[in-house]
Formats: sequence, C-alpha cells, structure tokens
Amino acid sequence: MSAAPAVWKVALPRPIPAYDFAPPHGHAGPVPVGGRALVPWHGEPVVGLVVGAAEARGAHRLREAVALLDPPECPWVHPATVQALAQWVTDAHLPLGLVWSDLLGVGWEPSLTHRVRAVAGADLTAFAENAAPQPVPGPEWSDGAAYLPALLDAVREQGLLEEDFTPLARLVSRVFATGQGQSSLTPKQREAAEWLAEYPAQESLSSWARGAGVSTSVVAAVLAKGHAELRELAAPPPALPDPASAWTPTETDRVPQAECWRVSGGKFTGRMRALAPRVLSLLREGGSVLVLAPEHATLERAWSALSGLVAEAETEALLFSGLLSSEQRERAWQEIQQGQARLVIGSYLALSVPLPDLKLVIVLDEGSDAYKLPAGSRAWVPDVAQAIARAHGASLGTAGVTPAVETVKWPALELASPRVRLHTVDYSQPPQQPELGPLSMPGQAQGQLGYPLSHDLSRVLRQVQERGRQAALLAPRRGYSALLRCPQCEHVPHCPNCDVALRFHQQSRGMACHQCGYKGQVPHACEECGAAMWQTKGPGTEWIAQEVSRLLPGFPVYRLDKDHQDDLAELHAGAPGVVVGTQLLLSQPAPPELALVGITLADTWLNISDFRASERYHTLLWELAEWHPERAPLLLVQTFQGGHPALQAVGQGQSVSLYPQREWEIRQALGYPPHLCLAQVEVAARDRDKARSAADQVAAALHGVGAGPQEVLGPAPAPIARVRGMYPYHLLLRARSAERLRELLTAVDTVRAGRIRVDVSPRSVT
Repeated sequence: MSAAPAVWKVALPRPIPAYDFAPPHGHAGPVPVGGRALVPWHGEPVVGLVVGAAEARGAHRLREAVALLDPPECPWVHPATVQALAQWVTDAHLPLGLVWSDLLGVGWEPSLTHRVRAVAGADLTAFAENAAPQPVPGPEWSDGAAYLPALLDAVREQGLLEEDFTPLARLVSRVFATGQGQSSLTPKQREAAEWLAEYPAQESLSSWARGAGVSTSVVAAVLAKGHAELRELAAPPPALPDPASAWTPTETDRVPQAECWRVSGGKFTGRMRALAPRVLSLLREGGSVLVLAPEHATLERAWSALSGLVAEAETEALLFSGLLSSEQRERAWQEIQQGQARLVIGSYLALSVPLPDLKLVIVLDEGSDAYKLPAGSRAWVPDVAQAIARAHGASLGTAGVTPAVETVKWPALELASPRVRLHTVDYSQPPQQPELGPLSMPGQAQGQLGYPLSHDLSRVLRQVQERGRQAALLAPRRGYSALLRCPQCEHVPHCPNCDVALRFHQQSRGMACHQCGYKGQVPHACEECGAAMWQTKGPGTEWIAQEVSRLLPGFPVYRLDKDHQDDLAELHAGAPGVVVGTQLLLSQPAPPELALVGITLADTWLNISDFRASERYHTLLWELAEWHPERAPLLLVQTFQGGHPALQAVGQGQSVSLYPQREWEIRQALGYPPHLCLAQVEVAARDRDKARSAADQVAAALHGVGAGPQEVLGPAPAPIARVRGMYPYHLLLRARSAERLRELLTAVDTVRAGRIRVDVSPRSVT
C-alpha cells in the first residue's frame, strides 16, 4: 500500500501561523520547501510559501493546494533560509505568516494568466444558481476571470476543476508611425506625423506631442486618422543600479577566522577596505556574500565601496532594497536564483534572497535601532541574520564604528579610533566653566553660557560664516518646541488621545501629537486661566534654525527632519551654510566643507530610562566624529552631564570597544542582554482599570507557571500612560535562555483579556 502524500505547511502573507494543505492533485515527489504555491483562501487562490511538511491529522479532509508556481529544483526561497525562519519565529513568539510578509519583498503577487476547464466527463451545471444562472466552465480551456470566484472555489473543492497558471509577460505600449492613413491631415497634424516617422517609437501620446511641439489633441487626431498606431511590445527588463568601478584590494585579509567576528573603529571607508579581501576571497571560491545595511545612506555607501569587487570574481553584484521598484526587485531576484549574482548588498528585504552557497553574512552598524522593524513582526534584523547564517553554515560578521554590547566579546579586527576634536559646554558647572576644550572661557558664569546656542557655539558659528564654511547642528526634536505652557498657571495643552503635551510647530502655527498624529490650532487663550500669552519650552529644529538665522543674518540655514526637508543640493555642492536637523542628518552624506558639528542638548539621548541609552549616546558621538569621510570637524556638545563616561571616552580618544565592554560588565551584573533573553509584554485596553486587570492576569499566569520575581518585572503603566485612547501596561520578562523564554510566553497566550502584544528582543525598554 503506497504512503499517503505528505501534507504541505504553507505560510501566507498574513498575521497567522502556517496552514496545512494537501498537495495539488497529481503532484508527486518531496515537499517543495521554499517554493510558492497557490492555495485556496476565502474563496480565491492566493500565493503562499511552502515552509515544510506536516503530519496528516485523523480523517479531517484538507483543502488541496491549487498549483505549485516554482519548479522543485528552483525554489523561490532557499530551503535553509526557510528552516532558519521557522526556528526563529518560535523563539520570537510570532506567527510565521507575519514574518514572511515582512521579510519577503517580492513574489507575493505574480502576474499570471488563469485558465480553467471541467475535468473530463464532469457536468458542472448543478453549480449554477437557479435564480440567476451563472456560466460554468466546460470541457475546453477558458479564461478563469469569466467566472465568479465563489463558483470556481466550490467546483475546486469538489475536485472537478482543472486549472492552469502561466506567468504573464510584461508589456508596454508604444506609438508607431504607419506611413498611411485614410484621411487628410491639417498642417499641424502633418508636422506631428512627419516627426513621428523620423524619430523612434514614443512611450505615450504626451511624449510624442512634446517632441513634435504640438498639443496632445493634435497627435490624438493623427492617431484617430490612422497615420499612427499603438502597439504592445514585450517590456525591456528594468534597469538595475550599476556597480562601482572595478577595484582590487591591496591589503591582506586581517579579519578573524571565526564563526562570528566584528570589524570596529576607523572610518567607513577604512572598514570597507578591511572587509574587501575576505569578501573577494569568498567570491573567487564560488561562494556568495550578503551585506546588510540599516538604512539607505549606509546602503548606498556600502554599494559604492564593495560592488566593484565582483569584476575580479567573475560574478555580479546586486543591490536589493525598497529603493527598487517591484519590477526591479523581481528581476534582481531571478538573477540571484539563476546564480548570476553572488554578492548582494541590501536592506532587511535582502535577508531572504536565494543566494547559492552562502558563505558570509555581514551586518553593518549592527547596533543601529533602524534594524528594528517599526511595525508588523517588529523583528530585530541582526538576530534573523544570525539565524540565517547559522542555517546556511555561513560566517556572520559585523562592521561599525563601535561594536554593539552584544558583539563586543567577538573576535575582532579593531581599527584605530577616528580622530576627534571635542569641545564640551557643560551647563551644570557653577559658577565658572572649567577648561573643557579649545573654546573655553575661564570666568564665564553659568548664566552667561546661553541656550539653545551657547556663547561658544555662537562664536564658532560666526567663524563658519566668516570663513565660508559649513556646519551641522543636531537638535533634540522636530517642530518648534516640545510644548507650550501658560506663564500664569503653567497649564500645558495635551493631546486628547494621548497623555503627552502637544508639540508646537511655528511655521504652520499649529500643535501636533507625535504619538497619534492629532493636529490642532494654538488656543487664543489658556483653557484654565484665560491668559492670552503662551511660553515655549524645549527647542526643536524650527526654533534652533530661527536662532541661527538671527545670529547669522543672510547666511543660508536649512532644516532637515521628518516634517520638513529642505533641498540640500547646494550644501552638498560645497556652498556655505548651516543645516539644523534631527538624527535624520546622519542619513545624508556629510557636507564636503563641514567644519562644525554641534549637539544642542545631548541630554536628550541620556534622559531616558532605557538600559541602552548610554550605549546609543556613545555610538552617536562616534558616528558624528566619523561622519565626514576625510576631515575631523569640531564636535561641540552642549550638555548638563559633561562628565558622562561615554563623552569622556570619546574626548579622550579611547578604543571604541572600551565603553561597550564596560556596559557588557554592567549588564552582566544587572541581568540584561546579552546575558539574558528579554521580552516586553504590552497589555492595553480603552479603560484604565480593565487594562490594569488584564496586566495583572498576565502576571498571575506567569507566576502560575513558576516565574520568579527576577524573571517578571511589572506590570507597570507605560511611560506614556495613554496612547491613541488606549492605556498600556508593560511587563518585562527576563529569561536565562531562549527555551525558558518560550515557556514563559506560552503562559501569556493563555490570557484572553485586553490587547496583548509581545516584543522579543525589544529595543526600547522603559
């Protein structure tokens, strides 16, 4: 007796676990792990990814998959990657479909022709509705779009439908001259027709009209009279980014030979030169290399630095990220599948590319919070990259100006720290400011330091203007000010949906909530006491840019934040000016004539009850110090914590790994990653009491399975007590291993109260 065919586990791009399906009728062979399959879902065939085999369960009859889209010998995703994600989602406590929806950036919506017919000898007339008869498939192939999806699904479920899916070629329309026509043309129309006959086929009527110098109504008339025609042609493959100029590294390979390693220190170009010999060596041996970047600016710099290596390895390099269109990503994916490209440099979307014989995964700036997906699965990309590298038997390398605390103990190639010229304005020093840098003025009292532009910062900005140089100022927030306050009664306008003060935006004369997006106008008078004056507190980019403009009349001042992005083309071309922005500044190349980088209030990065705050501050300082690829601009830091160890480490030019090692030891003593596994459980409801009760139920469930007081912290109200009308409470789980964390999270699943969200490896713990 032959064995029953294996059941397929299929992940759909939805926040659900993988579902079981029987193989398509007539399919034989092993489970095509990594292949895409069309499966019935809510009455229509949708694309899913085959992620493994499942056990048949009793007499329950499974729906059959409709079709397999990829040949088993050429799966859409490498089976090792599928295996890695299956294990990782178990540890991350996430539905598999949600993770694949986030990480697989192409292939979910292929263009297909769909043909159907009834199986031989089947009479489908019984499926037509008597009250309103509908056409049903016959014995000959016909277009599936001619039938109701619900009818096809009913026939499909009974096994009476044959279906054929074929990839649909991409087509484009072009306008051609015919050289003939039945009607006479006006002079303008004749001019347009003659122009089209002389020049290549046009993409559209509007491009034809522009080229001929006539209106679109004229060319439309030429088309209508038969002197031109529209033809559909096969679309050319979309262009992909060209690699950088070919080059061969002259340095020897100094990167450690280890399963996991890091390259730290130096400037970006120096780190890329250090990585290049290892990358080129693996490519020459026929292996593949994947390089991940946290955001577009780093991605483009990595592409410029490494893509030129492929000329020496007889392969291609491909950039893969959301910067590409869906058509470009599909073409790149197919070239990777076919083995044409073995070096891929991309964003988190490149994690699932089907690279053959993957030998090395490199994560650039591994501690960057940009690797934390902001929604959906909220996956932490470096963890996923490590799981994928392990499943492929590949090495994992990281490269950043500073190592993350999680990687500081890895075998390392450590380059010399970037040169730093640091000056500190310490607002906490009474009554005189000591010598803290080249601009210090002994005898200047605290009250004379100035804010938001200290006297030291103002003096350097004037020098920038006098010498025709460039400066960049890092502001703590966007908008004009953190809040408005009544000077009489100290009332502060708050968001109606969240327990936060509304941010003031002077340019629009409005207030906005940066949590939920609520917008309102500035009240004419205080709601509490009726006073007509408002006092601004907490300078943002607008305020600081305004102060700079007052200080430097006539000097170009630019803003760059989430709300407002000025055109920086002139600045990047070398023109003098000052740009004021948030941390978004670091997503841009450094201006070429940059002489000054200022942090207007460094305490913004420190005054957060997050155990990673100091690490982020230390990394930010080094990133600013290495921002310019060649020179070392003056780094001026305004702060109330001039003695902070991270600031001291940078000012003294210490090794970039010294401070992360200190943090590693502190976290070991306090019980934080990388020494323990962390998860944050958020419980929320629209009623505060219900939210608190639900959070207590989660805590009780955890303690009921033996969780100790060191494993469960909380529940406690979130730092922002109300967000979008919901009251969130947080519990922090700390486990000695991933297995123990899974046990604890299983207890959380038993609670059916409130809205519960679990974030494994959270990046913001407050």
